[in-house]
Amino acid sequence: MNRPPVPGIDFEPFRRWFPWLMPLFVVVDVGLFVFTMYVNNCPKHSFSCFGGFLGRFAFQPLKENPLLGPSSATLDKLGALEVSKVVHQHQEWRLITSIWIHAGVVHLLANMISLLFIGLRLEREFGFVKIGLLYIISGFGANILSSLFLQSTISVGASGALFGLLGAMLSELLTNWAIYANKCAALLTLTLIIIINLAMGILPHMDNFAHIGGFITGFLLGFILLIRPQFEWVSRKHALPGYTSQPNKSKHKTYQHVLWVTSAVLLTAGITVGLVMVFRGVKGSDYCLWCHYLSCVPTPVWSCTPQGPQQVFCQSIQWEDKLNLTCLSNGRSHVYAQLKNDTQLDQQQLCTELCS
Repeated sequence: MNRPPVPGIDFEPFRRWFPWLMPLFVVVDVGLFVFTMYVNNCPKHSFSCFGGFLGRFAFQPLKENPLLGPSSATLDKLGALEVSKVVHQHQEWRLITSIWIHAGVVHLLANMISLLFIGLRLEREFGFVKIGLLYIISGFGANILSSLFLQSTISVGASGALFGLLGAMLSELLTNWAIYANKCAALLTLTLIIIINLAMGILPHMDNFAHIGGFITGFLLGFILLIRPQFEWVSRKHALPGYTSQPNKSKHKTYQHVLWVTSAVLLTAGITVGLVMVFRGVKGSDYCLWCHYLSCVPTPVWSCTPQGPQQVFCQSIQWEDKLNLTCLSNGRSHVYAQLKNDTQLDQQQLCTELCS
């Protein structure tokens, strides 16, 4: 027989955690961005920098990086996701390091505010271990899908991992459906937030494949990591002697077990197949001709085609039979063997390749 709750006893069915990992991730990301700007040292490599009063922490020219950040060469040097180096130079670590690097102050602020808004709530509910794994694995899954479809540009940022947290919030709501009040309103609100954020990814210069990959990874992980026991099972476990005689209840419902197993199989298979395809240099666009619309949809307002080549400038130093070129926009430098019939046109072509 069920009894009323005992007066003076506050019963909380699920443990509440103190969130410290997500704030730590924010500190790490901010610290790494400061280090990135220190390494970038714009005044040393460019004639004009934005915010010159910041010294070596000054930003690249706004025409080069409107997000107030470093050059693409610096991002590449510090671990940005560049598919050619992952595939041909065995730099698999870029699938992880790129999660912690950001392209500019605007990029960093947007992601860190979102991380605190979403991550603190999840860590408070489920603890640092589960949410930490969820964040990192989602970022990894995001980079796998991005590597299959966007192979001509470098990619950085925590956006894919953040979409993983959004996906996990949705699957957590679905798998723990029975314990929620106002569940339909919560589902509608969360779905609307996800749709709006994914829709923003169709704008130019947005890596929506990373967003989609992170969301799918986090959605599947949510069924695995964020499963809750039934409320009746928790109540019976914590009840005082003599205050309940409920029949035995299983810890989880049948549909929760089904979702757990299905998600584990799909996630394992997806990551495994994705990695094999990435390391074999497979281009996803060769097998899905319409998928590019998932990342950018052309409209009369903007175009999804790359812009024409911009004029680039290099500093050249010649000695003996060597030619040292330094790109003034990104700081890259390379020494070439100078040919006898070397022309100004040849040097300009080398400069264009060095600055691309």
